[in-house]
Amino acid sequence: MTPVLELKEITKQFPGVLANDHIDLKLEKGEILALLGENGAGKSTLMNILYGLYQPDGGTIFINGQQINVHSSIDAIKAGIGMVHQHFMLIPVFTVTDNVMLGEESLILGDILDRKTAAARIMEISKQFNLNVDPNAMVGDLPVGVQQRVEIIKLLYRDANILIFDEPTAVLTPQEADELFKIMRSLTDKGKSIIFITHKLREVLEYSDRIMVIRRGRVIGETTPDKADQEKLAEMMVGRAVNLNQEKNKAKKGEVVLQVQDLVVADSTKKITVHGISFTLHSGEILGIAGVQGNGQTELEEAVTGMREFESGEIQISGKSIRKIKPREFVEAGGAHVPEDRQRDGLILSFPVEDNLMLCTYYKPPFSKNGILDRREIRKNAENLISAFDVRTPSPLTDVGTLSGGNQQKVIVARELSRDNRLIVASQPTRGLDVGSIEYIHGQLLKKRDEGCGILLISSELDEIMELSDRILVMYKGEAIVTVDTEAVSKSEIGLYMAGISQQSVSGSETVAEKSSTGE
Repeated sequence: MTPVLELKEITKQFPGVLANDHIDLKLEKGEILALLGENGAGKSTLMNILYGLYQPDGGTIFINGQQINVHSSIDAIKAGIGMVHQHFMLIPVFTVTDNVMLGEESLILGDILDRKTAAARIMEISKQFNLNVDPNAMVGDLPVGVQQRVEIIKLLYRDANILIFDEPTAVLTPQEADELFKIMRSLTDKGKSIIFITHKLREVLEYSDRIMVIRRGRVIGETTPDKADQEKLAEMMVGRAVNLNQEKNKAKKGEVVLQVQDLVVADSTKKITVHGISFTLHSGEILGIAGVQGNGQTELEEAVTGMREFESGEIQISGKSIRKIKPREFVEAGGAHVPEDRQRDGLILSFPVEDNLMLCTYYKPPFSKNGILDRREIRKNAENLISAFDVRTPSPLTDVGTLSGGNQQKVIVARELSRDNRLIVASQPTRGLDVGSIEYIHGQLLKKRDEGCGILLISSELDEIMELSDRILVMYKGEAIVTVDTEAVSKSEIGLYMAGISQQSVSGSETVAEKSSTGE
């Protein structure tokens, strides 16, 4: 049987990097193929070639046995290929219908957009594939998971039969991720074929039909979920055994480094999203903030780090009360910040890697003397951190915006954790990272904790919260509904708290937990 897609001997070289080294790939009709590999392994490059965003240096592409030339995304779309990028290509102030129509506009009376017909087709697609999207909704008002469905509708609207998902769950909650994979399976049940790029081994084993592993631009091997486990896949990706469960010493709590009392924070629309939250963080401990994304964690993170003014309440860093702290003052107080949105808040994408690695302290020695940057020290710092944190970049002078999402994240983590900190606020610190990098970052966070740093860990990855935290605070609708010692609570109990079930209900009734786990 002829595969719906076949890539043969695909090769692509960038300055200093052989991104794809004679890669072969086959995709069958109705199949979900997982493309697995480290950050910078060449996965996204390969898919960008297939979608026409890059031109290969060698190799051929076949659709249903026929060789095609893909010089642009227009050629890919005409060939029935569609791609959902890691960072969505949507215009927030446009409706779903307007976003879907872009580049595929239908007109009436010569120059009037036929939104009615387009909306009707979007509704038809939405119902057919259980996407549940309102064509008239404003995209900026939609949750991230629903925005991703809009991206899928864009592909189906253009009759795509081969769908590429680049890190599809990187910005989704566990619940949204599960919903996405249900949608992906409904697509393959109706004859579509899917390639999805991911680092998350559980997803690969649970949802794919076949797994292909790429390491440093080459295909290392293929397997199927029934013949592999997480340890085997991790070793194939990284080339060595990976410790998927970090050993954690007992916390040695010291003085208070962060005190938050009755904090009230509003979002950019002036809506209150944090309602009188209070907690204390000590040196030598990790306090995990758990919760479904969108329950006030972002605004809490921004208030503590000086990126957002708060309405009322008090924040103290190392005993000093702050009201209108700025990000630089947060850094000067011994703070480090790994932001939730790496591209918006953590990097200057048009700056080289070496400059991004010293952004927070560029005005201090050794990087600056008498107001003049010392390029030799900046380069030395960059080379050391690139090596220590395994940042895959052709050069320290490469613009950070050209790196993969995971390597961009490594740049931020390297910059923030390499300083002498008293307080670290880390929001989604391993989002988009491969297992080897996650192992390293988790180890670094625990090392910082053992050195006496207080760490506020905000993560939508419940496994990460459970593994690293000494105590867990669960946020629901902007409130702290419970704070518990990690050793005294189970993952399922935290999941119930995240769903808004009270502490009394969780601790007093096993029936509640049973109903929640079955979806009743």
